[in-house]
Amino acid sequence: MRPILIKLGPIPIHGYGLMIAIGFLISIYVLRKLAARSKLDPEKIVDLAFWCLIIGFLGSRILFAITRFNDFASDPVSFLRIWEGGFVFFGGLLAVIPFVMWYFKKYKLPAWKTVDVLSVGVVLSHAFGRLGCFLAGCCHGKPTGSNWGVKFYSDLVEPALHGINLHPTQLYESSALFLLFFGLLWIFKIKRFDGQVALTYFIVYPIIRSVIEVFRGDVIRGFIIEDVLSTSQFISIFVIIGAVLVLSKKIKQNAH
Repeated sequence: MRPILIKLGPIPIHGYGLMIAIGFLISIYVLRKLAARSKLDPEKIVDLAFWCLIIGFLGSRILFAITRFNDFASDPVSFLRIWEGGFVFFGGLLAVIPFVMWYFKKYKLPAWKTVDVLSVGVVLSHAFGRLGCFLAGCCHGKPTGSNWGVKFYSDLVEPALHGINLHPTQLYESSALFLLFFGLLWIFKIKRFDGQVALTYFIVYPIIRSVIEVFRGDVIRGFIIEDVLSTSQFISIFVIIGAVLVLSKKIKQNAH
């Protein structure tokens, strides 16, 4: 854990923000390549990615604030301290969906083909974002006796867990996301129909997230059923069901 990597004079360089920036820049490069391969306008895709980043940040921060309502209510200004971490990914995803639908309509972009491109970039950005979470100390795991446990002292970690070996769930998820990124790239090359990449993402990522949630130890992420079903797992159920139904339909349509 290292919230501040270095200081350039009086300016601190926060690990979380740096990882987000690196992930976004690399994702833009990948998006340009995939957009060109899909015969889409790279500039429109990059613009869309930029606005998705902004709206996604806002949505994920709002959902995080809801899960820590009392803390933010007592210190509203802390909502702006995004460099300290504190986001719920599904909040960003849900916020982005209506904007993306509007953008597709405005610029007459083929929806499924564009979403296939975007999903690859989202996974890559998210993987770097989880590395940022590790540096910030948020999204940590439960106590573990394993040799790979990590001690966190962040304000985003409950004081009772300071100095205790915790599952580095941020690294678990980041590793899984990098694997998913390469998997989606492979599917992108061999896909039989538009939407195959995106729907695979909407099935596989919620599974990854739901498994990771079992090892998470930050109670502030919110629960539908206390210590049984987290907010992210609850949302994942509906995302998986919806994606499986749509994918099944598209497979049948393209089987003829």
